[in-house]
Amino acid sequence: MSKQSFADLGVSNAVVNSLRDRGIEAPFPIQRQVIEDILDGDDVLVQSPTGSGKTLAFGVPLVDLVQAEDRRPSALILAPTRELASQIVDEMEAICHARALKIAAVYGGVGLQQQAKRAAKAHIIVACPGRLEDQLQRGAFDLKNVRYLVLDEADRMLDMGFKPAVDRIVKQVDPSRQTLFFSATLEGAAGKLAAAYTIDPKTHVNKPSIENKGKIEHRFVHVSHEAKVETLVSELESPNRGRTLVFVRTKHGADRLVKKLSKRSKQVRAVAMHGNKSQNQRQRALADFEDGRVDTLVATDVAARGIDVAEVTHVINFDMPEDQDTFVHRVGRTGRAGADGVGVSFFMSDQAKEMGKIAHSLGLHQEFEASGTRFHAESHTRQRKPGGRNPQNRAGGDKRQGSRGGKPKRNRSNSSNRNRKNGRQRSL
Repeated sequence: MSKQSFADLGVSNAVVNSLRDRGIEAPFPIQRQVIEDILDGDDVLVQSPTGSGKTLAFGVPLVDLVQAEDRRPSALILAPTRELASQIVDEMEAICHARALKIAAVYGGVGLQQQAKRAAKAHIIVACPGRLEDQLQRGAFDLKNVRYLVLDEADRMLDMGFKPAVDRIVKQVDPSRQTLFFSATLEGAAGKLAAAYTIDPKTHVNKPSIENKGKIEHRFVHVSHEAKVETLVSELESPNRGRTLVFVRTKHGADRLVKKLSKRSKQVRAVAMHGNKSQNQRQRALADFEDGRVDTLVATDVAARGIDVAEVTHVINFDMPEDQDTFVHRVGRTGRAGADGVGVSFFMSDQAKEMGKIAHSLGLHQEFEASGTRFHAESHTRQRKPGGRNPQNRAGGDKRQGSRGGKPKRNRSNSSNRNRKNGRQRSL
Protein backbone atom coordinates (compact mmCIF):
# COMPACT_ATOMS: atom_id res chain seq x y z
CA MET A 1 0.00 0.00 0.00
CA SER A 2 1.34 3.45 -0.91
CA LYS A 3 2.44 5.54 2.00
CA GLN A 4 0.49 8.75 2.29
CA SER A 5 2.68 11.11 4.31
CA PHE A 6 6.20 12.48 4.03
CA ALA A 7 6.91 11.32 7.60
CA ASP A 8 6.05 7.75 6.59
CA LEU A 9 8.70 8.01 3.86
CA GLY A 10 11.39 8.87 6.41
CA VAL A 11 11.46 12.64 5.93
CA SER A 12 12.65 14.66 8.95
CA ASN A 13 10.23 16.54 11.19
CA ALA A 14 11.84 19.87 10.22
CA VAL A 15 11.12 19.31 6.52
CA VAL A 16 7.67 17.82 7.15
CA ASN A 17 6.69 20.88 9.19
CA SER A 18 8.07 23.25 6.57
CA LEU A 19 6.02 21.53 3.88
CA ARG A 20 2.93 21.59 6.09
CA ASP A 21 3.32 25.35 6.56
CA ARG A 22 2.95 25.63 2.78
CA GLY A 23 -0.11 23.37 2.74
CA ILE A 24 1.81 20.37 1.37
CA GLU A 25 1.01 17.21 3.32
CA ALA A 26 0.34 14.31 0.93
CA PRO A 27 3.20 13.29 -1.40
CA PHE A 28 2.58 13.09 -5.14
CA PRO A 29 3.00 9.62 -6.72
CA ILE A 30 6.50 10.35 -8.00
CA GLN A 31 7.51 11.52 -4.53
CA ARG A 32 6.16 8.32 -2.96
CA GLN A 33 8.11 6.32 -5.52
CA VAL A 34 11.58 7.78 -5.10
CA ILE A 35 12.06 9.50 -1.73
CA GLU A 36 12.81 6.33 0.24
CA ASP A 37 15.33 5.10 -2.33
CA ILE A 38 17.12 8.45 -2.30
CA LEU A 39 17.23 8.53 1.51
CA ASP A 40 18.64 4.98 1.44
CA GLY A 41 21.53 6.22 -0.71
CA ASP A 42 20.55 4.65 -4.04
CA ASP A 43 21.20 6.21 -7.41
CA VAL A 44 17.86 6.69 -9.16
CA LEU A 45 16.68 7.01 -12.75
CA VAL A 46 13.30 8.69 -13.00
CA GLN A 47 11.19 9.13 -16.09
CA SER A 48 8.63 11.77 -15.27
CA PRO A 49 7.04 14.71 -17.09
CA THR A 50 7.18 18.35 -16.04
CA GLY A 51 4.47 19.17 -13.52
CA SER A 52 4.53 15.78 -11.77
CA GLY A 53 6.14 17.05 -8.56
CA LYS A 54 9.67 15.95 -9.38
CA THR A 55 11.36 19.00 -7.83
CA LEU A 56 10.25 17.98 -4.35
CA ALA A 57 10.85 14.32 -5.25
CA PHE A 58 14.58 15.02 -5.29
CA GLY A 59 14.54 18.24 -3.23
CA VAL A 60 12.99 16.83 -0.04
CA PRO A 61 15.40 13.90 0.46
CA LEU A 62 18.36 15.96 -0.73
CA VAL A 63 17.74 18.54 2.00
CA ASP A 64 17.65 15.75 4.59
CA LEU A 65 20.85 14.12 3.30
CA VAL A 66 22.94 17.29 3.31
CA GLN A 67 24.13 18.38 6.75
CA ALA A 68 24.62 22.00 7.82
CA GLU A 69 28.20 21.25 8.88
CA ASP A 70 29.16 19.64 5.54
CA ARG A 71 31.81 21.29 3.38
CA ARG A 72 30.27 23.42 0.66
CA PRO A 73 28.90 22.98 -1.89
CA SER A 74 27.71 19.52 -0.90
CA ALA A 75 25.09 19.08 -3.61
CA LEU A 76 24.79 20.15 -7.24
CA ILE A 77 21.56 20.29 -9.27
CA LEU A 78 22.03 20.79 -13.01
CA ALA A 79 19.12 22.26 -15.01
CA PRO A 80 18.88 23.26 -18.69
CA THR A 81 17.43 26.78 -18.33
CA ARG A 82 17.54 29.82 -16.10
CA GLU A 83 13.81 29.63 -15.53
CA LEU A 84 13.93 26.04 -14.31
CA ALA A 85 16.94 26.73 -12.08
CA SER A 86 15.15 29.71 -10.54
CA GLN A 87 11.98 27.70 -9.96
CA ILE A 88 13.93 24.90 -8.26
CA VAL A 89 15.53 27.39 -5.87
CA ASP A 90 12.15 28.95 -5.10
CA GLU A 91 10.62 25.51 -4.46
CA MET A 92 13.44 24.36 -2.17
CA GLU A 93 14.28 27.56 -0.28
CA ALA A 94 11.85 27.07 2.60
CA ILE A 95 12.80 23.45 3.29
CA CYS A 96 16.49 24.37 3.08
CA HIS A 97 15.92 27.09 5.69
CA ALA A 98 14.22 24.54 7.96
CA ARG A 99 17.46 22.52 8.00
CA ALA A 100 19.81 25.54 8.27
CA LEU A 101 21.03 25.04 4.70
CA LYS A 102 21.80 27.63 2.05
CA ILE A 103 20.84 27.22 -1.60
CA ALA A 104 21.99 29.38 -4.52
CA ALA A 105 21.40 29.60 -8.27
CA VAL A 106 24.15 29.86 -10.90
CA TYR A 107 23.00 30.96 -14.35
CA GLY A 108 23.69 33.58 -16.98
CA GLY A 109 22.18 37.05 -17.19
CA VAL A 110 23.27 38.24 -13.74
CA GLY A 111 26.54 39.55 -12.30
CA LEU A 112 29.32 37.00 -11.92
CA GLN A 113 30.90 38.25 -8.68
CA GLN A 114 27.83 38.48 -6.45
CA GLN A 115 26.59 35.18 -7.80
CA ALA A 116 29.94 33.54 -7.08
CA LYS A 117 29.95 34.78 -3.47
CA ARG A 118 26.48 33.36 -2.81
CA ALA A 119 27.30 30.04 -4.49
CA ALA A 120 30.57 29.58 -2.58
CA LYS A 121 28.63 29.80 0.71
CA ALA A 122 25.79 27.52 -0.40
CA HIS A 123 25.29 23.90 0.60
CA ILE A 124 23.25 23.29 -2.56
CA ILE A 125 23.93 24.88 -5.95
CA VAL A 126 21.33 24.87 -8.73
CA ALA A 127 23.13 25.63 -11.98
CA CYS A 128 22.93 25.83 -15.76
CA PRO A 129 25.96 24.11 -17.32
CA GLY A 130 27.34 27.08 -19.28
CA ARG A 131 27.45 29.59 -16.44
CA LEU A 132 28.64 26.93 -13.98
CA GLU A 133 31.66 26.25 -16.18
CA ASP A 134 32.38 29.99 -16.31
CA GLN A 135 32.41 30.18 -12.51
CA LEU A 136 34.53 27.04 -12.15
CA GLN A 137 37.10 28.35 -14.63
CA ARG A 138 37.29 31.60 -12.68
CA GLY A 139 38.02 29.61 -9.52
CA ALA A 140 34.97 31.02 -7.73
CA PHE A 141 34.43 27.62 -6.06
CA ASP A 142 35.02 23.96 -6.85
CA LEU A 143 33.01 20.74 -6.81
CA LYS A 144 35.39 18.49 -4.86
CA ASN A 145 33.02 18.28 -1.88
CA VAL A 146 29.88 17.54 -3.90
CA ARG A 147 28.42 14.21 -2.73
CA TYR A 148 24.99 14.52 -4.34
CA LEU A 149 24.42 15.19 -8.04
CA VAL A 150 20.99 15.82 -9.61
CA LEU A 151 20.39 16.11 -13.34
CA ASP A 152 16.94 17.58 -13.93
CA GLU A 153 15.35 17.46 -17.40
CA ALA A 154 18.44 15.64 -18.66
CA ASP A 155 16.87 15.03 -22.07
CA ARG A 156 16.44 18.79 -22.54
CA MET A 157 20.07 19.41 -21.67
CA LEU A 158 21.00 16.99 -24.43
CA ASP A 159 18.58 18.67 -26.86
CA MET A 160 20.20 22.01 -26.12
CA GLY A 161 23.72 20.72 -26.79
CA PHE A 162 24.97 20.72 -23.20
CA LYS A 163 26.37 17.16 -23.13
CA PRO A 164 30.07 18.17 -23.49
CA ALA A 165 29.72 20.74 -20.71
CA VAL A 166 27.84 18.30 -18.48
CA ASP A 167 30.51 15.64 -19.04
CA ARG A 168 33.24 18.08 -18.05
CA ILE A 169 31.33 19.15 -14.94
CA VAL A 170 30.54 15.59 -13.82
CA LYS A 171 34.23 14.64 -14.09
CA GLN A 172 34.92 17.22 -11.38
CA VAL A 173 32.51 15.56 -8.95
CA ASP A 174 33.57 12.72 -6.64
CA PRO A 175 32.84 9.38 -8.41
CA SER A 176 31.50 8.02 -5.10
CA ARG A 177 28.66 10.54 -5.25
CA GLN A 178 24.95 9.68 -5.26
CA THR A 179 23.34 10.53 -8.61
CA LEU A 180 19.67 11.36 -9.20
CA PHE A 181 18.77 11.41 -12.90
CA PHE A 182 15.40 12.89 -13.97
CA SER A 183 14.27 12.93 -17.59
CA ALA A 184 11.14 12.88 -19.73
CA THR A 185 12.60 9.81 -21.44
CA LEU A 186 15.14 7.18 -20.46
CA GLU A 187 15.64 5.96 -24.01
CA GLY A 188 18.26 6.79 -26.63
CA ALA A 189 20.91 9.38 -25.74
CA ALA A 190 19.33 10.11 -22.35
CA GLY A 191 19.47 6.42 -21.46
CA LYS A 192 23.15 6.18 -22.42
CA LEU A 193 23.95 9.23 -20.33
CA ALA A 194 22.05 7.79 -17.38
CA ALA A 195 24.00 4.52 -17.61
CA ALA A 196 27.30 6.40 -17.67
CA TYR A 197 26.51 8.56 -14.65
CA THR A 198 24.89 6.03 -12.28
CA ILE A 199 25.71 2.76 -10.50
CA ASP A 200 23.05 0.07 -9.94
CA PRO A 201 20.25 2.66 -10.04
CA LYS A 202 16.65 2.11 -9.04
CA THR A 203 14.45 2.96 -12.02
CA HIS A 204 11.03 4.58 -11.73
CA VAL A 205 8.61 5.49 -14.49
CA ASN A 206 5.89 7.88 -13.43
CA LYS A 207 2.60 8.08 -15.29
CA PRO A 208 0.01 10.58 -14.06
CA SER A 209 -3.15 8.80 -12.94
CA ILE A 210 -6.17 8.93 -15.20
CA GLU A 211 -8.19 10.90 -12.68
CA ASN A 212 -5.51 13.61 -12.47
CA LYS A 213 -5.03 13.95 -16.21
CA GLY A 214 -7.10 16.61 -17.91
CA LYS A 215 -8.52 16.30 -21.40
CA ILE A 216 -6.95 18.41 -24.14
CA GLU A 217 -9.11 19.58 -27.03
CA HIS A 218 -6.97 19.84 -30.17
CA ARG A 219 -7.80 22.20 -33.02
CA PHE A 220 -5.86 22.78 -36.22
CA VAL A 221 -6.46 26.06 -38.05
CA HIS A 222 -5.55 26.56 -41.71
CA VAL A 223 -4.60 30.24 -42.12
CA SER A 224 -3.03 32.54 -44.67
CA HIS A 225 0.04 34.56 -43.75
CA GLU A 226 -1.95 37.78 -43.92
CA ALA A 227 -4.66 36.50 -41.60
CA LYS A 228 -2.50 34.88 -38.89
CA VAL A 229 -2.45 37.80 -36.46
CA GLU A 230 -6.17 38.54 -36.83
CA THR A 231 -6.95 34.84 -36.32
CA LEU A 232 -4.81 34.85 -33.17
CA VAL A 233 -6.58 37.96 -31.86
CA SER A 234 -9.90 36.22 -32.42
CA GLU A 235 -8.71 33.20 -30.42
CA LEU A 236 -7.38 35.39 -27.60
CA GLU A 237 -10.58 37.46 -27.38
CA SER A 238 -12.69 34.36 -26.79
CA PRO A 239 -14.61 34.66 -23.49
CA ASN A 240 -13.66 31.07 -22.59
CA ARG A 241 -9.96 31.72 -22.86
CA GLY A 242 -7.80 31.94 -19.71
CA ARG A 243 -4.05 32.00 -19.21
CA THR A 244 -2.49 31.29 -22.60
CA LEU A 245 0.92 30.34 -23.95
CA VAL A 246 1.60 31.36 -27.55
CA PHE A 247 4.59 29.69 -29.19
CA VAL A 248 6.62 31.35 -31.95
CA ARG A 249 9.75 30.30 -33.78
CA THR A 250 12.10 33.27 -33.25
CA LYS A 251 13.01 35.87 -30.62
CA HIS A 252 12.29 38.78 -32.95
CA GLY A 253 9.01 37.16 -33.93
CA ALA A 254 7.95 37.11 -30.28
CA ASP A 255 8.62 40.83 -29.84
CA ARG A 256 6.89 41.73 -33.11
CA LEU A 257 3.84 39.67 -32.22
CA VAL A 258 3.45 41.30 -28.79
CA LYS A 259 3.56 44.77 -30.43
CA LYS A 260 0.95 43.74 -33.00
CA LEU A 261 -1.33 42.33 -30.32
CA SER A 262 -1.13 45.53 -28.26
CA LYS A 263 -2.15 47.56 -31.32
CA ARG A 264 -5.01 45.32 -32.44
CA SER A 265 -6.70 44.37 -29.18
CA LYS A 266 -7.39 46.20 -25.94
CA GLN A 267 -8.52 42.97 -24.30
CA VAL A 268 -5.27 41.06 -24.71
CA ARG A 269 -2.44 41.68 -22.23
CA ALA A 270 0.65 40.01 -23.67
CA VAL A 271 4.36 39.87 -22.87
CA ALA A 272 7.27 38.26 -24.72
CA MET A 273 9.82 35.86 -23.26
CA HIS A 274 12.96 34.76 -25.10
CA GLY A 275 16.74 34.46 -24.84
CA ASN A 276 17.52 38.06 -25.74
CA LYS A 277 15.70 39.30 -22.64
CA SER A 278 17.74 39.92 -19.50
CA GLN A 279 17.25 37.60 -16.57
CA ASN A 280 15.30 40.28 -14.70
CA GLN A 281 13.03 40.82 -17.70
CA ARG A 282 12.40 37.09 -18.02
CA GLN A 283 11.63 36.70 -14.33
CA ARG A 284 9.31 39.71 -14.40
CA ALA A 285 7.48 38.37 -17.47
CA LEU A 286 7.00 34.98 -15.84
CA ALA A 287 5.87 36.53 -12.54
CA ASP A 288 3.35 38.77 -14.33
CA PHE A 289 2.02 35.74 -16.20
CA GLU A 290 1.72 33.63 -13.03
CA ASP A 291 0.08 36.47 -11.07
CA GLY A 292 -2.42 37.28 -13.82
CA ARG A 293 -1.16 40.76 -14.61
CA VAL A 294 -0.78 39.53 -18.17
CA ASP A 295 -2.89 36.72 -19.62
CA THR A 296 -0.77 35.84 -22.65
CA LEU A 297 2.88 34.79 -22.72
CA VAL A 298 4.48 34.77 -26.17
CA ALA A 299 7.56 32.54 -26.02
CA THR A 300 10.14 30.68 -28.04
CA ASP A 301 10.68 26.98 -27.37
CA VAL A 302 14.04 27.42 -25.66
CA ALA A 303 12.77 30.19 -23.36
CA ALA A 304 9.73 28.15 -22.38
CA ARG A 305 11.66 25.01 -21.39
CA GLY A 306 11.42 24.44 -17.68
CA ILE A 307 8.45 26.77 -17.18
CA ASP A 308 5.79 25.09 -15.07
CA VAL A 309 2.88 27.51 -14.68
CA ALA A 310 -0.42 26.31 -13.25
CA GLU A 311 -3.83 26.82 -14.87
CA VAL A 312 -2.76 27.37 -18.46
CA THR A 313 -6.06 26.93 -20.31
CA HIS A 314 -4.78 27.37 -23.87
CA VAL A 315 -1.61 26.69 -25.82
CA ILE A 316 -1.50 28.23 -29.29
CA ASN A 317 1.11 27.22 -31.85
CA PHE A 318 1.26 30.50 -33.76
CA ASP A 319 4.31 29.16 -35.60
CA MET A 320 4.21 25.47 -36.43
CA PRO A 321 6.32 23.18 -34.21
CA GLU A 322 9.29 21.67 -35.99
CA ASP A 323 8.49 18.08 -35.03
CA GLN A 324 6.28 15.75 -33.00
CA ASP A 325 8.32 16.08 -29.79
CA THR A 326 8.11 19.88 -29.90
CA PHE A 327 4.34 19.67 -30.42
CA VAL A 328 3.99 17.37 -27.39
CA HIS A 329 6.22 19.57 -25.25
CA ARG A 330 4.30 22.74 -26.17
CA VAL A 331 0.75 21.48 -25.88
CA GLY A 332 1.58 19.52 -22.73
CA ARG A 333 1.68 22.82 -20.83
CA THR A 334 -2.11 22.70 -20.59
CA GLY A 335 -4.48 19.96 -19.40
CA ARG A 336 -2.65 19.45 -16.10
CA ALA A 337 -3.70 18.56 -12.56
CA GLY A 338 -7.11 17.34 -13.71
CA ALA A 339 -7.99 20.55 -15.56
CA ASP A 340 -9.01 20.44 -19.23
CA GLY A 341 -7.14 22.46 -21.81
CA VAL A 342 -7.12 23.53 -25.45
CA GLY A 343 -4.31 23.21 -27.96
CA VAL A 344 -4.64 25.30 -31.14
CA SER A 345 -2.16 24.91 -33.99
CA PHE A 346 -1.94 27.31 -36.94
CA PHE A 347 -0.56 26.14 -40.27
CA MET A 348 -0.34 27.62 -43.76
CA SER A 349 -0.85 25.83 -47.06
CA ASP A 350 2.82 25.05 -47.59
CA GLN A 351 2.96 23.58 -44.07
CA ALA A 352 -0.10 21.34 -44.40
CA LYS A 353 1.88 18.20 -45.27
CA GLU A 354 4.24 18.47 -42.29
CA MET A 355 1.49 19.44 -39.87
CA GLY A 356 -0.58 16.54 -41.11
CA LYS A 357 2.29 14.14 -40.45
CA ILE A 358 2.63 15.39 -36.87
CA ALA A 359 -1.10 15.16 -36.25
CA HIS A 360 -1.34 11.68 -37.77
CA SER A 361 1.61 10.35 -35.76
CA LEU A 362 -0.15 11.47 -32.57
CA GLY A 363 -3.52 10.00 -33.48
CA LEU A 364 -5.04 13.41 -34.23
CA HIS A 365 -5.85 12.86 -37.89
CA GLN A 366 -9.58 13.46 -37.36
CA GLU A 367 -8.91 16.76 -35.60
CA PHE A 368 -6.54 17.75 -38.40
CA GLU A 369 -9.03 16.91 -41.14
CA ALA A 370 -11.64 18.97 -39.28
CA SER A 371 -9.59 21.98 -40.44
CA GLY A 372 -10.73 21.20 -43.98
CA THR A 373 -7.37 19.75 -45.03
CA ARG A 374 -7.01 16.09 -45.98
CA PHE A 375 -3.97 14.04 -45.03
CA HIS A 376 -3.12 10.90 -46.97
CA ALA A 377 -1.55 8.60 -44.39
CA GLU A 378 -0.61 5.88 -46.88
CA SER A 379 2.01 8.12 -48.47
CA HIS A 380 3.81 8.51 -45.15
CA THR A 381 3.74 5.05 -43.63
CA ARG A 382 7.51 4.74 -43.91
CA GLN A 383 8.13 7.84 -41.86
CA ARG A 384 5.69 6.95 -39.13
CA LYS A 385 7.08 5.19 -36.08
CA PRO A 386 4.88 2.45 -34.64
CA GLY A 387 2.95 3.32 -31.53
CA GLY A 388 2.70 7.11 -31.88
CA ARG A 389 2.72 8.98 -28.61
CA ASN A 390 -0.28 10.34 -26.85
CA PRO A 391 0.21 14.13 -26.96
CA GLN A 392 -1.20 14.41 -23.44
CA ASN A 393 1.32 12.07 -21.89
CA ARG A 394 4.84 11.21 -23.01
CA ALA A 395 5.70 9.10 -19.98
CA GLY A 396 5.46 5.32 -19.97
CA GLY A 397 3.65 3.00 -17.59
CA ASP A 398 3.81 3.31 -13.82
CA LYS A 399 6.28 0.60 -12.97
CA ARG A 400 9.25 0.15 -10.71
CA GLN A 401 12.26 -1.99 -11.44
CA GLY A 402 14.70 -3.38 -8.96
CA SER A 403 14.34 -4.14 -5.28
CA ARG A 404 15.92 -2.57 -2.30
CA GLY A 405 16.53 -6.16 -1.20
CA GLY A 406 17.94 -5.51 2.23
CA LYS A 407 20.93 -3.53 0.96
CA PRO A 408 22.73 -1.72 3.84
CA LYS A 409 21.55 1.84 4.21
CA ARG A 410 23.92 4.76 3.85
CA ASN A 411 25.19 6.63 6.88
CA ARG A 412 23.50 9.98 6.30
CA SER A 413 25.46 11.82 8.98
CA ASN A 414 28.84 11.32 7.28
CA SER A 415 28.40 11.03 3.54
CA SER A 416 32.13 11.41 2.86
CA ASN A 417 32.83 7.97 4.37
CA ARG A 418 30.62 6.06 1.93
CA ASN A 419 31.78 2.93 0.14
CA ARG A 420 29.89 3.13 -3.15
CA LYS A 421 28.49 -0.06 -4.62
CA ASN A 422 31.34 -2.46 -3.69
CA GLY A 423 33.99 -0.37 -5.40
CA ARG A 424 32.34 -0.21 -8.84
CA GLN A 425 33.07 2.96 -10.79
CA ARG A 426 31.12 4.99 -13.28
CA SER A 427 32.50 5.54 -16.76
CA LEU A 428 32.60 9.27 -15.97
